[in-house]
Amino acid sequence: MTDISKSPRGHAPRGTDPISAGRPARPRPEMAGTSGRRSAVSGAQAAGLVAPARPARADRPSSSAPIVPAGSVTGRSLTLVVSIMCFLASLTAGAVYLINQSAAAWLRDIASEVTIQIEPREGEDIEQKMTRVAFFLARQPGVSGVRPLTQEETASLLEPWLGQTDALTALPVPRLIALELDRSAPPDFKTLRAEIARSFKGVTLDDHRHWQTQIRTVTRSLALGGLAILVLVGAATTAIIVTATRSSMASNQNVVEVLHFVGATDRFIAREFEKHFLTLGIRAGLVGAACAMAVFALMPTLMRFMGGGIVTETELRRLIGSGTLDWAGYVLLIIVVVVIAALCMLTSRYGVYRILHSQH
Repeated sequence: MTDISKSPRGHAPRGTDPISAGRPARPRPEMAGTSGRRSAVSGAQAAGLVAPARPARADRPSSSAPIVPAGSVTGRSLTLVVSIMCFLASLTAGAVYLINQSAAAWLRDIASEVTIQIEPREGEDIEQKMTRVAFFLARQPGVSGVRPLTQEETASLLEPWLGQTDALTALPVPRLIALELDRSAPPDFKTLRAEIARSFKGVTLDDHRHWQTQIRTVTRSLALGGLAILVLVGAATTAIIVTATRSSMASNQNVVEVLHFVGATDRFIAREFEKHFLTLGIRAGLVGAACAMAVFALMPTLMRFMGGGIVTETELRRLIGSGTLDWAGYVLLIIVVVVIAALCMLTSRYGVYRILHSQH
């Protein structure tokens, strides 16, 4: 221990408290109570009176927020517009698909049957002539079935144009025979037509080739019209996404500048924007496709509700079948959703790259 008397001018050595010099060191009160408090806290925690200590910040789950806020890129108005575009595209694709399916069914039915027309002549018994023609056709190769139509069935075929009238019985209406063909080995129509003309007078064969050509022409025209509508919808959607990309880039100009300042590449910035537009395309596409599916499912009911009646519903079924989509039609609508989502993503990427390159 240093002696105060040996220090110059009676001062304590440097670093020594003059008051406590020469006294034994006592522990500080706060240091003395630390061990006691720790034991007390431990006992309280064991008794359940004190909550356990909160984990460190590093142990807490971290939530990563997007760099570019979604609200500044895609709003409700943009989602609504894209949903409407996807609805129109899905409606067009589904309608063209139904018409193509119905046209294919028509062509199969027409290709599997031909019609024999027998003109009534004076002095001939039309019923006996039909019987002889039917027996003759049944023996021909490639013919699987012969069904003569009665006079009432022939008159019912003219009702959509002439209506229900008793005058049809007095008119010289040709009689018809439906000839069902063997699809695996169909007959030679040229040879069959020559045999009929040589054996019977006033009997002709109609192979429906004219109607097949007309159906194919109408189907192709409708398909081209649907394709044109899809192209227009795609072009309108592209223009909307380009405008929305420019607006979002302008509203997030400060964020883009900060990203460039910290060394972010154009690809990273474009990816941040295209993620929002991809989500927009998927969400809006699903809404539009779901609305189109509901329209196809409710189409027969809507026709009856609008006052079309049974005749209109029957004509609709003849035109587009049942009016509802099968599994292939629903797959087609899902493909439309994928195309819309990809179009939104790729268009936004191209727009962001173009704006960023113009700023360099």
